[in-house]
Amino acid sequence: MYMNKFAILLSGFLCLAGAVSGQSLEQTTEQRLKDFFTSYETSYARIGKCKLERFEVEHEKKVLRVYANPAFGYQPFTEENVSAIYRLLKQSLPGPVNYYTLQMYADGKLIEDLVPNAYRKKQDKTRLYGKLEAKGNPWVTNVSRPYEISRGLEGRHIALWQSHGKVYRNERNEWRWQRPRLFCTTEDLFTQSFVVPYLIPMLENAGAVVFTPRERDWQRHEVIVDNNTCTKGSHYLEVEDKKYRWQDTDKPGFAQKYQQYPDNYNPFTDGTARFIPTQDKPEKAFAEWIPDIPEKGRYAVYVSYQTLPESVSDAKYLVFHNGGVTEFKVNQQMGGGTWVYLGTFEFDKGRNDYGMVVLSNESSRKGVVCADAVRFGGGMGNIVRGGQVSGVPRYLEGARYWAQWAGMPYPVYSKSEGKNDYTDDINARSLTVNYLSGGSVYNPTEKGLKVPFEMTLGLHSDAGFHTDDELVGSLGIYTTDFNDGKLNSGVSRYASRDLTDMVLTGLQRDISSRFGVQWARRSMWNRNYSETRLPAVPSMILELLSHQNFADMKWGHNPDFKFTVGRSVYKSVLKFLSTMHGTDYVVQPLPVNHFAIREGKKKNTFTLNWNPVEDVMEPTAKPQGYIVYTRIGYGGFDNGVYVRKPEYTVKVEPGLVYSFKVTAVNRGGESFPSEILSAYKAKRSKGTLLIVNGFDATSGPAEVNSALLQGFDLKANPGIPDGQTPAYCGYQQGFNRDKAGLETGDGLGVSDDVLEGRLIAGNTRDYVFIHGKAIQRAGRYSFVSCSDETLESGSTDLTHYDMVDLICGADAKTFSASMREALAGYCRQGGRLLVSGSKWGANLQKDDFGKNVLKCTYGGRFSNLSSAPVKGAGTSFRIQGGANESIYAVPSMECVMPVEGAYSAFAYTNGNYGSGTVYRGEDYRTFVLGFPLECVENTDVRTYLMQTIVQTLLSKKRR
Repeated sequence: MYMNKFAILLSGFLCLAGAVSGQSLEQTTEQRLKDFFTSYETSYARIGKCKLERFEVEHEKKVLRVYANPAFGYQPFTEENVSAIYRLLKQSLPGPVNYYTLQMYADGKLIEDLVPNAYRKKQDKTRLYGKLEAKGNPWVTNVSRPYEISRGLEGRHIALWQSHGKVYRNERNEWRWQRPRLFCTTEDLFTQSFVVPYLIPMLENAGAVVFTPRERDWQRHEVIVDNNTCTKGSHYLEVEDKKYRWQDTDKPGFAQKYQQYPDNYNPFTDGTARFIPTQDKPEKAFAEWIPDIPEKGRYAVYVSYQTLPESVSDAKYLVFHNGGVTEFKVNQQMGGGTWVYLGTFEFDKGRNDYGMVVLSNESSRKGVVCADAVRFGGGMGNIVRGGQVSGVPRYLEGARYWAQWAGMPYPVYSKSEGKNDYTDDINARSLTVNYLSGGSVYNPTEKGLKVPFEMTLGLHSDAGFHTDDELVGSLGIYTTDFNDGKLNSGVSRYASRDLTDMVLTGLQRDISSRFGVQWARRSMWNRNYSETRLPAVPSMILELLSHQNFADMKWGHNPDFKFTVGRSVYKSVLKFLSTMHGTDYVVQPLPVNHFAIREGKKKNTFTLNWNPVEDVMEPTAKPQGYIVYTRIGYGGFDNGVYVRKPEYTVKVEPGLVYSFKVTAVNRGGESFPSEILSAYKAKRSKGTLLIVNGFDATSGPAEVNSALLQGFDLKANPGIPDGQTPAYCGYQQGFNRDKAGLETGDGLGVSDDVLEGRLIAGNTRDYVFIHGKAIQRAGRYSFVSCSDETLESGSTDLTHYDMVDLICGADAKTFSASMREALAGYCRQGGRLLVSGSKWGANLQKDDFGKNVLKCTYGGRFSNLSSAPVKGAGTSFRIQGGANESIYAVPSMECVMPVEGAYSAFAYTNGNYGSGTVYRGEDYRTFVLGFPLECVENTDVRTYLMQTIVQTLLSKKRR
């Protein structure tokens, strides 16, 4: 008995000791885990403070499960850093737990499962499309594209939007921007300048069909041509033969009964649509839409139709425009009853037989084609809310109003039934895409128009600021806790995290590499946002940077930064969708450089040369060929010609100015175009002149950054946008650094609204044409052109030309030593040289280049903000000094003064500063202008000036 009691007592003591020992081990483990997370930092992203949420130990199975707080899951995971995290964690744990199998969880998953599929050896098939693939033709195909894309985004459908737009605020009874006016912009305007001119074209150049639920066309005019109603002067026509006749469909169609539309009114139910049986013979029966264009310019072309039981997938549309005819095939088995974007084209003013859209009944399939309204141009907002329209172009309005004009059902664009436009607009972006994609392979559970969209991305800017000039940077948002963690196709919603991670990783890599700055990567939030919760497909919000932080906006206003961001996001989308489908990819090339045109060896020919540009970040981005686009006179560019080598010879007709631009192509798509160069063969030519384009600069506005003041001074210098920009709302009023974070009154960055809705002009890279047209009118001289890079490389020999016209524009870059030597060598051999520009004067002081070669000295810069007249050569004119819509601003000009043997030719009347000199020596001649000749906007005055210059430089001296 005694022994039994002792054994029981001993056993109890041992159990108690074991419990105490186990408790002590778990306490130590917990403390070590807390210490690990408290001290955890990562250089990959700014994720905030990490903490231990809980842990579980299974001693029998020797497993330790660790659950981190959400912040730990905000970081990007790779197989390498996952291994490092496990290794460091093991080292911090007490024995014997450090020998256990570790399982660390964050964001609802093991951290090794949070590595994007694109970066993993063993992929998670639950978040891949795999064999899930849309069958049949894409929604829209450009048949005239002269190259084939096989490893890009061909056949992929992507939805993309540029954050917010102007909305009606019900509680205030007024139209308002959704974000404040800061640093000369508002988010509603700012994101347009990334998405429309960069990201959308890059995705389309890779072969994707891109849809945006906000208007993409910046054209203020809109022309509707329809079988029911037409804009005044426009015309709809049907041609049919004996067997094939046009008839009304049994579905309603579009008709524009009103100029302004009330809420819950659908213009796609007010008219009729027409259909005709197909045949395999060309142009036997067709419909024509001939618009009366109010103003020459670029207009987006949208078609519409109804999807019928017998609709074909290859409806043939022809767009006749200033550059020729572009053919599209539209899959009318999807997307009926809404606007379908074809492309943007140049049209002349008025009603012309070379400006129209034609739908043929030719098809390789037996069935019908359907015709409804065609729309030219983006137009002005026409949805009435609170008794008034927005008063801004449609591209500045929120998605809610575009969706109504595009025939979406009322619940798609107004879940609140008209009570809250703000939330309706946020929801409408996703719900529009879901309605369009409903019934497709990627959204089979919803009813809709069967367009197979595969992903969505909303590009925003964010709030937040630092007072120490530190970057806020990029944030990504996605949602997994919805619909049982699955997308409508059954794919895991963690595919959205993969997309988010890849976009943020790409941005940090590409921006840091391009600009030599460590771009700030913020967190990846897994949160309940409408734009990432509602879409039926993988989706993300990209908060690119902070519009409230000066350090971010210095980059945000930089056009080169916008291009880099666009290319980075495009590449990440390409790699993401290639991973989702298990296909190879090729990145589209960078734009070519060293472009030049010279006279060909054969009569009436020109030879074009250029160089490809290597992308050191993307080994696949190598050109396999090139597209040469041609424009004649003031027309538009044609569909292009494919060439394999970086050289092209073209036969021309004397008396016409030809312009060219070149792109590089490969199996992944097409690059952005080169600068535009021009050439002209005069009838009975007296000689050949060379125009050198030295103006390829773009820039953001003038910066103010001192101990007390900070911001952007658009009045001092609005910068040089790339082409044009809608980004500016007005001029900054609040510069006090102490008022950072305030969004009204005198808060830092607060700006006015005087530039809203205006497209501020920048560098079109088409000024050779302007100079060339003036030369054409000035006399019987031919001309060719080249980029300044070819002068620096020595590939262009100036001595072949009777005169050289060097365009410096507003480019502040310095002439290289090789450039100065080329110009000096040309002058030493009796050359005739014209130099013009507003920021190149500092070059005059290098090696006494001005004094010894150009025969002038640098007198400094003077303000042109008042746009006072410039006088000389018997005329006067003004150069625009401020932001405007017609030509890039010249806020200051160069003062140039003649040396002995030269004389002044032009003067700025405000201060009588010299702005032009002439040297007519026995050895050579120069004509130097301290202003850009292309900025003389009056064509007659510009022609007269060029004529004067040509005569001065080329006429013989009287004896």
